[in-house]
Amino acid sequence: MAPAGKLSGFRREGHHWFSDAGLPSDMNVSIEGVTFHLHKFPLVSKCGKIARTYEESKNTYDETLTMVLEGFPGGPDTFLIVAKFCYGFRLEMTAKNVVLVHSAAEYLEMTDEYEEGNLLSKSESFFHKNILRNWKDCILALQSSEHVLSRAENFHLVDKCLNALSTMACTDPSLFGWPMMMYGSFQSPGGSILWNGINTGARIRSSESEWWFEDISYLSVGLFEKLIKTMQARGMRPETVAGAIMYYSKKHLPGLGRWQGGKGGKTRTVASFSLTPATVDQRVLLESIEKLLPQKKGKSFCRFLLGLLRVASILNVDQTCTESLEKRIGMQLELATLDSLLIPAYADSDALYNTDCIEHIVHHFISTESNLTAFSPSSLDLQASSSSSESLKKVARLIDSYIAEIASDVNLKPGKLRALAQALPESSRSLHDGLYRALDIYFKAHPWLSDSEKEDLCNIIDYQKLSIHACAHASQNDRLPLRVILQVLFFEQLHLRTALAGCLNTLDGENAPAATVTASARGDTAGEIVQRDGWVAVVRENRVLKVDMDRMSTRVGELEEEFGKIKQEMKTVTKSHSSRGSPRLLARKLGCKLVPRFSDAQPESLDRSVSTPRPSVDRARRSHKSRHTESFS
Repeated sequence: MAPAGKLSGFRREGHHWFSDAGLPSDMNVSIEGVTFHLHKFPLVSKCGKIARTYEESKNTYDETLTMVLEGFPGGPDTFLIVAKFCYGFRLEMTAKNVVLVHSAAEYLEMTDEYEEGNLLSKSESFFHKNILRNWKDCILALQSSEHVLSRAENFHLVDKCLNALSTMACTDPSLFGWPMMMYGSFQSPGGSILWNGINTGARIRSSESEWWFEDISYLSVGLFEKLIKTMQARGMRPETVAGAIMYYSKKHLPGLGRWQGGKGGKTRTVASFSLTPATVDQRVLLESIEKLLPQKKGKSFCRFLLGLLRVASILNVDQTCTESLEKRIGMQLELATLDSLLIPAYADSDALYNTDCIEHIVHHFISTESNLTAFSPSSLDLQASSSSSESLKKVARLIDSYIAEIASDVNLKPGKLRALAQALPESSRSLHDGLYRALDIYFKAHPWLSDSEKEDLCNIIDYQKLSIHACAHASQNDRLPLRVILQVLFFEQLHLRTALAGCLNTLDGENAPAATVTASARGDTAGEIVQRDGWVAVVRENRVLKVDMDRMSTRVGELEEEFGKIKQEMKTVTKSHSSRGSPRLLARKLGCKLVPRFSDAQPESLDRSVSTPRPSVDRARRSHKSRHTESFS
C-alpha cells in the first residue's frame, strides 16, 4: 500500500476520473455515465471479472480496453474505493460503505485466488470485527445495504446485522457493565460520556427496553419488518415488540400520534444523528405492520389499533388489512374509548362517521371468542381482563354512548342507527336508558321523521328496562309518538306499583321480627314485669300496641279503596271509544294515580286505547300542557 500520508492518487474532471500515476491510460471503465481512465495491470491482478475480459480482448487491435459495468453495486463512488485499493492506496472503509464495498468486490470477483488478502476477504473481516460488535455501525451498515439488498442477502450480511441487533436489543447491557462496543468505547446508550470507564454523571438508559426504538425507526419498511421478525423469533417480549411497532408507525404515519398510547419523546441516541430518514410508502407500511402486531390485548394497544383503522380508511388500504384490524379490535372492544371509536367517513358517504366499521367490530366481538392475553401490566398502560358478562355490559354502554354521539348527524339513516343498536344481544343491557337518550337526540336532530318511522325505531327499546326517571321524562316527551307515550305510562305505573309493593314488604319484614322478639321477650319477663311494676304497665303497653294496629289497618283500607278506584277507571277507559276523550288527557289523568294490579291492567287495553284517529291526536297534542324538558340525560 501507499504511505499513510498519501491519501489519494486520482483527480476528477467533469464526468471523468484520471490516475496520477504519470502513465497514459490503457483501460477505460464506464459506470453510470462516469468514465475511469485507468491501467490494466493493477486491475487485472486483483479483479477476476476484469482479468477474463482482458484475456478475451487480447486478439483485438485496440490498445485501450473499454469496459461498461452494468448494475455495479454502489455506483461510481464505490468503484473509486475499489480502484484506490487496486492501486495500493489507503482503504477507506466505514460502516456506511462496507456492505457496498463487499458487494462490489463480489461483483468483480476480487477473491484470494488472485491475490492474498484481496478486497473481498478484507471487507468481510472488517464487517465481522468492527460492524457486528457495534450497535451504531450495525444500524448504519444495515441502512446502507438498501441499494444492494439482494447481493447482501446472498452473502448473509443482512441476516448477520439483524441477528446482531436483535441480540443487543434483547440483552440488558447493565448485566455486563460499561463501556460496551454497541455504542463505541466512550458512549453509553443514553448519551452519557464515559471517562476511563467511569460514568460522568448522566443516567445510563441501558436498562430501559425502548432505548433502541429511535434508531431502528430510520430503517426502511422492509428492513424494519425483517428486524422485528428476527426479534420475535429470538423471544423478545410482546409488549416490547408492540412498543417498537407503535413508535415506528407514529413516526411515519402523520396523524397517528394522538392515537398512540404509551410514552412519547424518546431520547435520541448517537446513531440517530448520523442516520438518514427512510422514505416510506405509508400504505405499504400499514399493511406490513398489521401482520407484525402481536396477538395481545391492552388499553393503549386497542387505542393504537383504532388509530391504524382510521389511517387505513384514509389511505384506502387492502380490504384484507382492514378486516384484520377490525377483528383485532373486536377481540378487545371492551378496552376501547368513545373518542377513539369516532372514525370519520372518508369515502363517498353523506354521513359524518363510519358506522359500518364499528358495526363490523361489534359483530366480531360477539361472534369471535377472545382468547387474547393481556400485556404485562408494567408496560403499555394496560388493563386487567374481565369476565365475558362484564365485557359485554361495558361494550353495551360504550355502543349506547357512541350512538348518542353520532345521533345528531342529520345525514345518519334510521337503518344505520337500528343496526348498531341491535348488533348486541338483549342480555347485554340491564337498562335501556342509554338507548332512549340516543333516540331522543336522534328525534331532535331529525324532526321530519314520521310517527311510523319513530315507532319503528322505538321498538328497539324494552320499556320494562327503563328506569323510573327515564319513564318520567318519556311520558312528557312531545317528540315521541302517542302510542309510545302510552306504553311508557303503563310501565311507569308498573314501576310505581312495584316500588310500593317493595316498600310494604320491607315494612312487614321489619315489623314481623320486632313483634316476634317483643312477644318472646314479654313471655320470658312477664313475671318480672308484674312483680315489679304491676298490671298497670302491662295494660298501658297493650293500649299503645292497639292504637298502632288500628292506624295501620286504616292505612291499608285507604290503599285498598284507592286501588279499587283505579281499577274501575281502567275498565271505563277500556270500554270507551277513543273519540270520547283525548289520549293526552287520559295519560295525564293516569299519570297522577297509583297503578292497579298487573292482573287488572293488561297491555292490550293500552293498545286498544291508542287507536285514535290522527286529527284527534293532533288536537290532543296541541292542547297538551306538559312540562317537557329538552332532552333526557
